[in-house]
Amino acid sequence: MNAALERPASRPAPASELIEVHLRLAEAEAALRAIRSGDVDTLVVAGKLGPQVFTLQGAEHAYRLLIESMNEGALTLTTDKMILYANQCFAKMVKCPLKQVMGSSFRRFLSAEDRNTLRPLMMRTIRSGCKIQVRLHAVDGSQMPVQISFGPTARSGLNRATVGIVVTDLTEARRMENLLRALTHRVVQVQEDERGRVALELHDGITQLLCAIVFRTQALIASLSAHDGPAKSQAKKLRDIAGRTAKEVERISRNLRPSVLDQLGLVAALRNASADFSDRTGVAIKVVCTQLILQLTADGELTVYRILQEALRNVEKHARARHVTVDLTQPDAFVQLVIKDDGVGFDPDQSRVKRKGKSGLGLLGMRERANYVGGSIELKSVLRTGTELTMRIPLPTRAAGGLDRRQASAVRRGLD
Repeated sequence: MNAALERPASRPAPASELIEVHLRLAEAEAALRAIRSGDVDTLVVAGKLGPQVFTLQGAEHAYRLLIESMNEGALTLTTDKMILYANQCFAKMVKCPLKQVMGSSFRRFLSAEDRNTLRPLMMRTIRSGCKIQVRLHAVDGSQMPVQISFGPTARSGLNRATVGIVVTDLTEARRMENLLRALTHRVVQVQEDERGRVALELHDGITQLLCAIVFRTQALIASLSAHDGPAKSQAKKLRDIAGRTAKEVERISRNLRPSVLDQLGLVAALRNASADFSDRTGVAIKVVCTQLILQLTADGELTVYRILQEALRNVEKHARARHVTVDLTQPDAFVQLVIKDDGVGFDPDQSRVKRKGKSGLGLLGMRERANYVGGSIELKSVLRTGTELTMRIPLPTRAAGGLDRRQASAVRRGLD
Protein backbone atom coordinates (compact mmCIF):
# COMPACT_ATOMS: atom_id res chain seq x y z
CA MET A 1 0.00 0.00 0.00
CA ASN A 2 1.21 3.40 -0.83
CA ALA A 3 2.42 5.38 2.26
CA ALA A 4 0.83 8.52 0.96
CA LEU A 5 -2.52 6.77 1.00
CA GLU A 6 -1.98 5.73 4.58
CA ARG A 7 -1.51 9.33 5.86
CA PRO A 8 -4.65 11.10 6.92
CA ALA A 9 -5.71 13.93 4.70
CA SER A 10 -4.65 17.41 6.00
CA ARG A 11 -7.40 19.64 7.25
CA PRO A 12 -7.68 23.23 5.96
CA ALA A 13 -6.56 25.93 8.44
CA PRO A 14 -9.33 28.00 10.04
CA ALA A 15 -9.88 31.47 8.57
CA SER A 16 -8.92 33.17 11.86
CA GLU A 17 -5.45 31.58 11.76
CA LEU A 18 -4.88 32.81 8.19
CA ILE A 19 -5.88 36.32 9.20
CA GLU A 20 -3.46 36.23 12.14
CA VAL A 21 -0.61 35.04 9.90
CA HIS A 22 -1.30 37.84 7.42
CA LEU A 23 -1.29 40.44 10.22
CA ARG A 24 2.01 39.17 11.61
CA LEU A 25 3.53 39.17 8.13
CA ALA A 26 2.41 42.77 7.55
CA GLU A 27 3.79 43.77 10.95
CA ALA A 28 7.13 42.15 10.16
CA GLU A 29 7.32 43.87 6.79
CA ALA A 30 6.55 47.23 8.40
CA ALA A 31 9.28 46.67 11.01
CA LEU A 32 11.79 45.80 8.27
CA ARG A 33 10.89 48.93 6.31
CA ALA A 34 11.34 51.05 9.46
CA ILE A 35 14.74 49.47 10.14
CA ARG A 36 15.91 50.03 6.55
CA SER A 37 14.80 53.68 6.56
CA GLY A 38 16.52 54.40 9.89
CA ASP A 39 13.31 55.23 11.74
CA VAL A 40 14.03 52.45 14.29
CA ASP A 41 17.25 51.90 16.17
CA THR A 42 15.89 49.70 19.01
CA LEU A 43 13.64 46.60 18.99
CA VAL A 44 11.61 45.17 21.89
CA VAL A 45 10.88 41.45 21.42
CA ALA A 46 8.46 39.51 23.65
CA GLY A 47 9.80 36.14 24.81
CA LYS A 48 9.48 33.51 27.53
CA LEU A 49 11.74 35.59 29.82
CA GLY A 50 9.76 38.77 29.19
CA PRO A 51 10.40 41.69 26.81
CA GLN A 52 14.00 41.91 25.56
CA VAL A 53 15.58 45.07 24.10
CA PHE A 54 17.85 44.81 21.06
CA THR A 55 19.81 47.88 19.88
CA LEU A 56 20.80 48.18 16.23
CA GLN A 57 24.52 49.02 16.42
CA GLY A 58 24.86 50.45 12.91
CA ALA A 59 26.26 53.60 11.33
CA GLU A 60 22.95 55.40 11.86
CA HIS A 61 23.10 54.71 15.58
CA ALA A 62 26.68 56.01 15.89
CA TYR A 63 25.70 59.11 13.93
CA ARG A 64 22.78 59.77 16.25
CA LEU A 65 25.00 59.35 19.31
CA LEU A 66 27.40 61.90 17.81
CA ILE A 67 24.58 64.41 17.25
CA GLU A 68 23.30 64.00 20.78
CA SER A 69 26.77 64.47 22.28
CA MET A 70 27.41 67.75 20.40
CA ASN A 71 27.76 71.01 22.31
CA GLU A 72 25.79 72.68 19.53
CA GLY A 73 22.15 72.54 18.65
CA ALA A 74 21.22 70.27 15.75
CA LEU A 75 17.87 70.20 13.97
CA THR A 76 16.17 68.88 10.88
CA LEU A 77 13.47 71.10 9.38
CA THR A 78 10.96 70.78 6.62
CA THR A 79 10.88 73.61 4.10
CA ASP A 80 7.92 75.09 5.99
CA LYS A 81 10.13 75.35 9.12
CA MET A 82 8.59 72.47 11.10
CA ILE A 83 11.11 70.75 13.38
CA LEU A 84 11.33 67.04 12.51
CA TYR A 85 14.26 66.38 14.84
CA ALA A 86 16.21 68.30 17.51
CA ASN A 87 18.90 67.24 19.96
CA GLN A 88 18.96 67.90 23.68
CA CYS A 89 21.47 70.74 23.33
CA PHE A 90 19.03 72.79 21.26
CA ALA A 91 16.24 72.07 23.75
CA LYS A 92 18.47 73.48 26.51
CA MET A 93 19.22 76.56 24.40
CA VAL A 94 15.53 77.42 24.08
CA LYS A 95 14.77 76.15 27.62
CA CYS A 96 11.95 73.98 26.38
CA PRO A 97 11.32 70.21 26.83
CA LEU A 98 12.50 68.24 23.83
CA LYS A 99 9.10 66.66 23.23
CA GLN A 100 7.60 70.15 22.91
CA VAL A 101 10.35 71.27 20.52
CA MET A 102 9.92 68.48 17.97
CA GLY A 103 6.88 68.95 15.83
CA SER A 104 6.71 72.69 16.50
CA SER A 105 7.73 75.54 14.19
CA PHE A 106 11.30 76.82 14.28
CA ARG A 107 9.91 80.32 13.71
CA ARG A 108 8.62 80.45 17.30
CA PHE A 109 12.22 80.81 18.51
CA LEU A 110 13.05 83.81 16.27
CA SER A 111 12.11 87.49 16.22
CA ALA A 112 9.86 88.87 13.48
CA GLU A 113 12.86 90.47 11.76
CA ASP A 114 14.86 87.25 11.78
CA ARG A 115 11.85 85.31 10.48
CA ASN A 116 11.78 87.58 7.43
CA THR A 117 15.50 86.97 6.94
CA LEU A 118 15.04 83.22 7.27
CA ARG A 119 12.29 82.91 4.66
CA PRO A 120 14.37 83.47 1.46
CA LEU A 121 17.32 81.52 2.89
CA MET A 122 15.34 78.31 3.27
CA MET A 123 14.71 77.98 -0.46
CA ARG A 124 18.30 78.85 -1.30
CA THR A 125 19.56 76.31 1.24
CA ILE A 126 17.88 73.49 -0.69
CA ARG A 127 20.58 74.03 -3.33
CA SER A 128 23.55 75.17 -1.21
CA GLY A 129 24.37 75.89 2.42
CA CYS A 130 24.69 79.26 4.12
CA LYS A 131 25.21 80.88 7.53
CA ILE A 132 23.44 83.71 9.35
CA GLN A 133 23.65 85.25 12.81
CA VAL A 134 20.40 85.82 14.71
CA ARG A 135 19.10 86.04 18.28
CA LEU A 136 17.48 82.85 19.56
CA HIS A 137 14.42 83.48 21.76
CA ALA A 138 13.92 81.01 24.62
CA VAL A 139 10.46 80.22 26.01
CA ASP A 140 11.26 82.11 29.23
CA GLY A 141 11.83 85.34 27.29
CA SER A 142 15.64 85.33 27.37
CA GLN A 143 17.68 85.75 24.19
CA MET A 144 20.92 84.25 22.96
CA PRO A 145 23.13 85.33 20.03
CA VAL A 146 23.68 82.34 17.75
CA GLN A 147 25.04 81.44 14.35
CA ILE A 148 22.83 79.18 12.25
CA SER A 149 24.49 77.01 9.62
CA PHE A 150 22.07 75.64 7.00
CA GLY A 151 22.64 72.66 4.76
CA PRO A 152 20.41 70.48 2.55
CA THR A 153 19.79 66.90 3.71
CA ALA A 154 18.27 63.83 2.12
CA ARG A 155 14.58 63.80 1.29
CA SER A 156 12.23 62.34 3.88
CA GLY A 157 10.11 59.26 3.46
CA LEU A 158 7.31 61.38 2.02
CA ASN A 159 9.75 62.60 -0.65
CA ARG A 160 9.88 66.06 0.97
CA ALA A 161 13.12 68.07 1.03
CA THR A 162 14.52 68.71 4.50
CA VAL A 163 17.11 71.14 5.82
CA GLY A 164 19.77 70.39 8.40
CA ILE A 165 20.67 73.14 10.88
CA VAL A 166 23.52 73.54 13.35
CA VAL A 167 22.99 76.25 15.97
CA THR A 168 26.15 77.63 17.62
CA ASP A 169 26.01 79.70 20.80
CA LEU A 170 27.90 82.98 20.25
CA THR A 171 27.50 84.32 23.79
CA GLU A 172 31.12 83.75 24.77
CA ALA A 173 32.42 84.87 21.39
CA ARG A 174 30.43 88.10 21.64
CA ARG A 175 31.68 88.65 25.17
CA MET A 176 35.30 88.26 24.05
CA GLU A 177 34.62 90.50 21.05
CA ASN A 178 33.24 93.21 23.33
CA LEU A 179 36.23 92.87 25.66
CA LEU A 180 38.66 93.22 22.75
CA ARG A 181 36.72 96.19 21.42
CA ALA A 182 36.75 97.84 24.83
CA LEU A 183 40.49 97.21 25.04
CA THR A 184 40.96 98.74 21.58
CA HIS A 185 38.99 101.80 22.61
CA ARG A 186 41.01 102.11 25.78
CA VAL A 187 44.25 101.90 23.77
CA VAL A 188 42.97 104.64 21.46
CA GLN A 189 42.09 106.84 24.45
CA VAL A 190 45.53 106.33 26.00
CA GLN A 191 47.11 107.02 22.62
CA GLU A 192 45.18 110.27 22.26
CA ASP A 193 46.16 111.33 25.78
CA GLU A 194 49.80 110.60 25.01
CA ARG A 195 49.58 112.48 21.73
CA GLY A 196 48.17 115.47 23.58
CA ARG A 197 51.02 115.36 26.11
CA VAL A 198 53.70 115.09 23.39
CA ALA A 199 52.03 117.86 21.34
CA LEU A 200 52.02 120.15 24.35
CA GLU A 201 55.69 119.49 25.06
CA LEU A 202 56.59 120.11 21.42
CA HIS A 203 54.63 123.36 21.37
CA ASP A 204 55.71 124.72 24.73
CA GLY A 205 59.21 123.28 24.72
CA ILE A 206 60.95 122.60 21.43
CA THR A 207 59.02 125.15 19.37
CA GLN A 208 59.80 127.89 21.89
CA LEU A 209 63.50 126.99 21.84
CA LEU A 210 63.57 127.02 18.05
CA CYS A 211 61.86 130.40 17.97
CA ALA A 212 64.45 131.67 20.44
CA ILE A 213 67.20 130.43 18.11
CA VAL A 214 65.56 132.27 15.20
CA PHE A 215 65.41 135.53 17.17
CA ARG A 216 68.99 135.24 18.44
CA THR A 217 70.21 134.42 14.94
CA GLN A 218 68.36 137.43 13.57
CA ALA A 219 70.00 139.60 16.23
CA LEU A 220 73.37 138.12 15.26
CA ILE A 221 72.75 138.96 11.60
CA ALA A 222 71.88 142.53 12.51
CA SER A 223 75.07 142.90 14.55
CA LEU A 224 77.36 141.72 11.75
CA SER A 225 78.78 144.36 9.46
CA ALA A 226 79.14 144.25 5.72
CA HIS A 227 82.78 143.20 6.18
CA ASP A 228 81.58 139.92 7.78
CA GLY A 229 79.95 138.73 4.58
CA PRO A 230 80.63 134.95 4.86
CA ALA A 231 79.62 134.86 8.55
CA LYS A 232 76.48 136.87 7.87
CA SER A 233 75.53 134.54 5.01
CA GLN A 234 75.93 131.47 7.25
CA ALA A 235 73.89 133.16 9.99
CA LYS A 236 71.05 133.78 7.53
CA LYS A 237 71.11 130.11 6.46
CA LEU A 238 71.02 129.06 10.12
CA ARG A 239 68.06 131.36 10.73
CA ASP A 240 66.17 129.92 7.75
CA ILE A 241 66.85 126.33 8.84
CA ALA A 242 65.70 127.06 12.37
CA GLY A 243 62.56 128.76 11.04
CA ARG A 244 61.68 125.79 8.82
CA THR A 245 62.33 123.39 11.68
CA ALA A 246 60.04 125.40 13.97
CA LYS A 247 57.26 125.25 11.36
CA GLU A 248 57.68 121.50 10.90
CA VAL A 249 57.60 120.88 14.64
CA GLU A 250 54.48 123.02 14.87
CA ARG A 251 52.87 120.98 12.07
CA ILE A 252 53.71 117.72 13.85
CA SER A 253 52.29 119.15 17.06
CA ARG A 254 49.03 120.08 15.33
CA ASN A 255 48.69 116.60 13.84
CA LEU A 256 49.29 114.98 17.21
CA ARG A 257 46.63 117.07 18.91
CA PRO A 258 44.85 119.72 16.82
CA SER A 259 44.47 122.73 19.09
CA VAL A 260 42.28 124.34 16.41
CA LEU A 261 39.72 121.57 17.03
CA ASP A 262 39.42 122.58 20.68
CA GLN A 263 39.54 126.31 20.00
CA LEU A 264 37.64 126.86 16.72
CA GLY A 265 35.63 123.65 16.24
CA LEU A 266 35.34 120.80 13.78
CA VAL A 267 34.80 122.75 10.55
CA ALA A 268 37.89 124.92 11.06
CA ALA A 269 39.96 121.84 11.95
CA LEU A 270 38.88 120.00 8.79
CA ARG A 271 39.68 123.02 6.61
CA ASN A 272 43.07 123.41 8.27
CA ALA A 273 43.97 119.72 7.82
CA SER A 274 42.86 119.83 4.18
CA ALA A 275 44.93 122.96 3.50
CA ASP A 276 48.01 121.33 5.06
CA PHE A 277 47.48 118.25 2.86
CA SER A 278 47.21 120.36 -0.30
CA ASP A 279 50.28 122.45 0.56
CA ARG A 280 52.34 119.35 1.29
CA THR A 281 51.28 117.19 -1.70
CA GLY A 282 50.22 119.69 -4.35
CA VAL A 283 46.90 117.86 -4.79
CA ALA A 284 43.95 120.21 -5.31
CA ILE A 285 41.36 119.79 -2.58
CA LYS A 286 37.86 121.26 -2.32
CA VAL A 287 36.25 121.50 1.12
CA VAL A 288 32.50 122.01 1.45
CA CYS A 289 31.42 122.13 5.08
CA THR A 290 27.95 122.91 6.34
CA GLN A 291 28.10 124.77 9.62
CA LEU A 292 26.72 122.27 12.11
CA ILE A 293 23.66 123.46 13.99
CA LEU A 294 24.01 120.63 16.52
CA GLN A 295 27.44 119.65 17.74
CA LEU A 296 28.96 116.21 18.11
CA THR A 297 30.58 115.13 21.33
CA ALA A 298 34.31 115.77 21.78
CA ASP A 299 35.01 112.10 20.95
CA GLY A 300 32.79 112.35 17.86
CA GLU A 301 34.59 115.45 16.54
CA LEU A 302 37.99 113.88 17.16
CA THR A 303 36.86 110.73 15.33
CA VAL A 304 35.81 112.75 12.27
CA TYR A 305 39.13 114.58 12.30
CA ARG A 306 41.23 111.40 12.66
CA ILE A 307 39.37 109.61 9.89
CA LEU A 308 39.89 112.58 7.59
CA GLN A 309 43.60 112.48 8.40
CA GLU A 310 43.83 108.75 7.66
CA ALA A 311 41.81 109.05 4.45
CA LEU A 312 44.03 111.87 3.16
CA ARG A 313 47.10 109.88 4.15
CA ASN A 314 45.84 106.95 2.06
CA VAL A 315 45.20 109.30 -0.86
CA GLU A 316 48.75 110.60 -0.59
CA LYS A 317 50.29 107.11 -0.43
CA HIS A 318 48.21 105.10 -2.87
CA ALA A 319 45.64 107.03 -4.90
CA ARG A 320 47.81 109.14 -7.22
CA ALA A 321 44.84 111.52 -7.35
CA ARG A 322 44.74 115.03 -8.83
CA HIS A 323 41.61 116.24 -7.07
CA VAL A 324 40.01 115.50 -3.71
CA THR A 325 36.69 116.74 -2.32
CA VAL A 326 35.72 116.80 1.35
CA ASP A 327 32.02 117.27 2.09
CA LEU A 328 30.63 117.67 5.63
CA THR A 329 26.84 117.76 6.04
CA GLN A 330 24.24 117.18 8.73
CA PRO A 331 21.38 115.09 7.29
CA ASP A 332 18.63 114.42 9.82
CA ALA A 333 20.15 113.25 13.11
CA PHE A 334 23.57 112.41 11.66
CA VAL A 335 26.80 114.14 10.77
CA GLN A 336 28.09 112.85 7.45
CA LEU A 337 31.60 113.19 6.05
CA VAL A 338 32.27 112.20 2.42
CA ILE A 339 35.85 112.09 1.06
CA LYS A 340 36.16 111.48 -2.67
CA ASP A 341 39.21 111.33 -4.95
CA ASP A 342 39.77 110.76 -8.67
CA GLY A 343 42.73 108.43 -8.19
CA VAL A 344 43.52 104.94 -9.46
CA GLY A 345 41.00 103.24 -7.17
CA PHE A 346 41.31 99.64 -5.96
CA ASP A 347 39.38 96.44 -5.31
CA PRO A 348 38.47 96.49 -1.57
CA ASP A 349 38.36 92.67 -1.36
CA GLN A 350 41.74 92.19 -3.02
CA SER A 351 43.23 94.97 -0.91
CA ARG A 352 42.24 93.22 2.31
CA VAL A 353 43.95 90.03 1.11
CA LYS A 354 47.17 91.77 0.03
CA ARG A 355 47.55 93.85 3.18
CA LYS A 356 46.61 91.10 5.62
CA GLY A 357 48.97 91.16 8.57
CA LYS A 358 50.37 94.62 7.93
CA SER A 359 50.22 97.26 10.63
CA GLY A 360 48.57 100.64 10.35
CA LEU A 361 45.19 102.13 11.00
CA GLY A 362 43.70 101.26 7.62
CA LEU A 363 40.05 100.76 6.90
CA LEU A 364 39.62 98.41 9.86
CA GLY A 365 40.98 101.03 12.23
CA MET A 366 38.70 103.69 10.78
CA ARG A 367 35.69 101.39 11.18
CA GLU A 368 36.61 100.75 14.81
CA ARG A 369 36.95 104.46 15.49
CA ALA A 370 33.56 105.13 13.92
CA ASN A 371 31.97 102.22 15.77
CA TYR A 372 33.27 103.60 19.08
CA VAL A 373 30.99 106.65 18.69
CA GLY A 374 28.11 104.68 17.18
CA GLY A 375 28.95 105.53 13.58
CA SER A 376 29.56 103.59 10.39
CA ILE A 377 31.80 103.73 7.33
CA GLU A 378 30.98 102.80 3.74
CA LEU A 379 33.70 102.50 1.12
CA LYS A 380 33.21 102.51 -2.66
CA SER A 381 36.10 102.21 -5.06
CA VAL A 382 36.42 101.51 -8.78
CA LEU A 383 39.69 100.77 -10.54
CA ARG A 384 41.00 103.74 -12.57
CA THR A 385 38.05 105.84 -11.40
CA GLY A 386 38.59 106.75 -7.77
CA THR A 387 37.47 106.08 -4.22
CA GLU A 388 34.65 107.44 -2.10
CA LEU A 389 34.53 107.06 1.68
CA THR A 390 31.34 107.96 3.56
CA MET A 391 31.20 108.17 7.34
CA ARG A 392 28.01 108.78 9.34
CA ILE A 393 27.99 109.53 13.07
CA PRO A 394 24.73 110.00 15.00
CA LEU A 395 24.25 113.19 16.95
CA PRO A 396 23.95 112.84 20.72
CA THR A 397 20.51 111.48 21.62
CA ARG A 398 19.61 114.39 23.86
CA ALA A 399 20.58 116.93 21.21
CA ALA A 400 18.89 115.11 18.33
CA GLY A 401 15.76 114.34 20.31
CA GLY A 402 15.49 117.86 21.68
CA LEU A 403 14.74 119.47 18.32
CA ASP A 404 11.28 120.92 17.96
CA ARG A 405 9.62 121.31 14.57
CA ARG A 406 10.92 124.83 14.03
CA GLN A 407 14.52 123.83 14.80
CA ALA A 408 14.30 120.75 12.58
CA SER A 409 13.05 122.96 9.75
CA ALA A 410 15.98 125.31 10.33
CA VAL A 411 18.36 122.38 10.05
CA ARG A 412 16.87 121.33 6.72
CA ARG A 413 17.01 124.89 5.37
CA GLY A 414 20.66 125.10 6.40
CA LEU A 415 21.46 121.89 4.52
CA ASP A 416 19.59 123.08 1.44
